[in-house]
Amino acid sequence: MTVINLERAHKHLEAWLEAELAVSTGQSYSIGTRSLTRANISEIRKQVTYWRSEISRLQGRGRRKVMRAMPLDL
Repeated sequence: MTVINLERAHKHLEAWLEAELAVSTGQSYSIGTRSLTRANISEIRKQVTYWRSEISRLQGRGRRKVMRAMPLDL
């Protein structure tokens, strides 16, 4: 199992952002008999969201704080 660290998460996010940019310039194209179809934009956006949340998690943001309160009779 590969451990995901902050540097790797940033690389993944950058790759998915580049993929989103590539798709925005053209979903598919053909040259002669060859054709290229890029990934689905909705899947790319899901991955961008995932990697942003993963980076936040690795940086320690978004953690929930648990507090306990005890009522006292005075």
